[in-house]
Amino acid sequence: MALLDRVSSPEDLRKLDLKELPQLCKEIREYLVACCAVNPGHLGSSLGAVEIAVAVHYVYNTPFDKLVWDVGHQAYAHKIITGRKEAFKNNRKSEGISGFPNRAESCYDAFGTGHSSTSISAALGFSVAASLTGSGEKCIAVIGDGAMTGGLAFEGLNNAGATDADLLVILNDNHISIDKNIGALSNYLLKITTSQTYNRIKKNVWDTIGATALRRCIQRFVRNVKHALIPTSSGSLFYALGFRYFGPVDGNDVIKLVQTLRRLKKMGGPRILHVVTKKGKGFSAAEEDQVTWHSPGMFDPVTGKRLVKAVSASRYQDVFGETLLELARTDDRIVGVTPAMASGCGMNLLMKEMPHRCFDVGIAEGHAATFSAALAVSGYLPYCNIYSSFAQRAYDNIVHDVLLQGLKVVFCFDRSGLVGEDGATHHGMLDIVSLRSLPGITICSPMNELDLRNLMFSASLPSWGPTVIRYPRGYGAGVAWRCHQMEELQRGKAVKISDGSSIAVLSFGPLGNAASKAIARFVSEGGDPVLHYDMRFVVPLDTEAIGYAASVADTIVTIEDGNVEGGLFGAVSEYVASKDCRVQVIPIGVLHSFVLQGTQAEQYRSWGMDEEGIYGILKKIKNRKNK
Repeated sequence: MALLDRVSSPEDLRKLDLKELPQLCKEIREYLVACCAVNPGHLGSSLGAVEIAVAVHYVYNTPFDKLVWDVGHQAYAHKIITGRKEAFKNNRKSEGISGFPNRAESCYDAFGTGHSSTSISAALGFSVAASLTGSGEKCIAVIGDGAMTGGLAFEGLNNAGATDADLLVILNDNHISIDKNIGALSNYLLKITTSQTYNRIKKNVWDTIGATALRRCIQRFVRNVKHALIPTSSGSLFYALGFRYFGPVDGNDVIKLVQTLRRLKKMGGPRILHVVTKKGKGFSAAEEDQVTWHSPGMFDPVTGKRLVKAVSASRYQDVFGETLLELARTDDRIVGVTPAMASGCGMNLLMKEMPHRCFDVGIAEGHAATFSAALAVSGYLPYCNIYSSFAQRAYDNIVHDVLLQGLKVVFCFDRSGLVGEDGATHHGMLDIVSLRSLPGITICSPMNELDLRNLMFSASLPSWGPTVIRYPRGYGAGVAWRCHQMEELQRGKAVKISDGSSIAVLSFGPLGNAASKAIARFVSEGGDPVLHYDMRFVVPLDTEAIGYAASVADTIVTIEDGNVEGGLFGAVSEYVASKDCRVQVIPIGVLHSFVLQGTQAEQYRSWGMDEEGIYGILKKIKNRKNK
C-alpha cells in the first residue's frame, strides 16, 4: 500500500504523478477486497468504479467542485480517497460510516444518496446554484447503466438538456462488451471532439455563421455523420435530449480517463461521458459471478470462497420465490413483476421456468406498479415485488393507478422493517404509515414462513382485492412450510397465540415470535398470563380482537417492525379512543426516527424490539402495577 498510504485526501492524490495512478488503483482494489472480506458490503460495483473515483478527484477540485454518486454502491473508493481509509474498516457498522454517500459524514459527499436515479437532478441543481452565485463550481454526476433506467434520471436529463448548465454526467456502463465500440475510430473521435482547439474553432465558426439556415443545415449534417459513426444505442438518445455525447471510453484505464476528463472539464454545457467498466474488476470471483458478488457477504480474500453460515430456517425471499412459482404453475393468470430485483426477491425462479410470465422492468418502481395495474385490467394477476423502502417511489402509482381503479395487484414488500447495515436509506419503516389510510387496500404480514405462503395463496382468491404483503429481510422462524398444502386465511382476522388478562400484546409480523418468547419467560418467572394476538392484518383491522383485549386488560402493548406513528400503534390507539376504552396503549417500534446502519440484531435491541426488550416492557408494567 505504498501509494495508498500517502493518500488521505484528494489533495494528496493530486500530488501523485499520472503514471502512478494505475498502481494506486491496484492498491485500492486490494484494500477493498481485504476490508469487505471480513466486513461485508457492496463489493462488485465499487471494484469496477475505482478508476472513476480516482480520475474525478485527480482532475476536479473536490470538494469545491461537486461530485454526486448515484445510489452509492460504487463509491467505496471515493470514501477511501476522501480521508476515510481507516474508517472504512467499520463501513456499514453501528457507530461506523455509512455504506452510502452521506453529507453528515464528509464534505466530499456533496449529496446524500441510497436510492437510484437521483444524481442527475441533484447535479443539475448544484450547477444552476453555481451559475446563480457565480462561484465557478464544476458539477459531476456518476450514474450506472442500471440507475439510468429510472424515470427520475430521464427527468433530469430532459431538464438539463434544455439548459446551458455546466454539467458532466459520467455514465458507468458495466453491462456491455467494450470490444465493439472501443477501437481506433472511437478513440480518435473521442480525442478530437474533446479537444480544446477543436471546440474553440467550432465556436468561432458558429459565431461567424450566426443563427442562419446555413448553420442549421451544417449542424444537421454533422449530427447525421456522428450518428452514423457512433452506435445508436450509445449516443443518439443523449443528443436528442440536448447533451453532447462522448465515448465510449475504457473506464478501467485511469490514464485515458484522466486525459479525457481534463479535456471535458474545459467545456461548458450539458455533456455525457460514456465509460465502460467491468463489475468486480480485479477480483476473479467477482468478475465471473457479478450478481452474487454485488454484495457477497464474508469471503476468503485469497480463494474467493464465500463463507456462508449453515442456517436451518428459510429466507423469506426464498419462500416468496418458491411459492410464487407453485402458484403460477396452477394459475395461468399469475405473472411476476420486479423492478430489477429478480434474484434479490426470489423471482428469478419464475423467470427461469416461465420467462414469458415474469417481467423485470428495470429500476422503475412507479412504472412497475402502473404496469401491473394494466396487467390486472387485462385479466392477469400480478405479483409485484418491490423492496419496501423503494416502494415509497411508487406511492402515487399505487394510489392512482391501482387502488382508485380497484385493481387486484398483489404487492409483496420485501425488506420491510429494519434491514441492518444498509441503514436509513433502505429501512422499510414507512410502508404501513403511508398506506394504511388508503381506501380498498389490504395490508398484512406473516409471523413465519408458512404464514407467508398462505397469505400469498389467499391473496390470489376472489374475495381479496389489492393487497400488500410485507415481510423482513433475512430468515424466518424455522417453521416447516414446503410440505404444507396452501390454506386460505380469513382476511382481517387476528390469531390468538395465548390467553390472559391484565396485559395484552398485539404483534404484527415476525416480531410476534420474539413476543411469544418474552411472554413465556415473563410468565415462567411469576408474571400473570398475557393475552397475545398475532394481528396478521393492520388493514382491515380485527376490531373484535382489539375490543376483547381492551375488555380484559388495562394495558395493551403493540409491537411492529416500523414507525409506530400511524402504524399498528396508531390504528389500535385510534380504535380504543373512538370506543372510549379505559386502556393504556404502549408502543414497541421505531419512534419518529431515521435509523442508522448496524446489524438487524443491534437495531432491534436498541429499539426494544427483541425478546429482551419486550420482556423488559412486560416487567416494567408489572412493577408499576405492584407499586
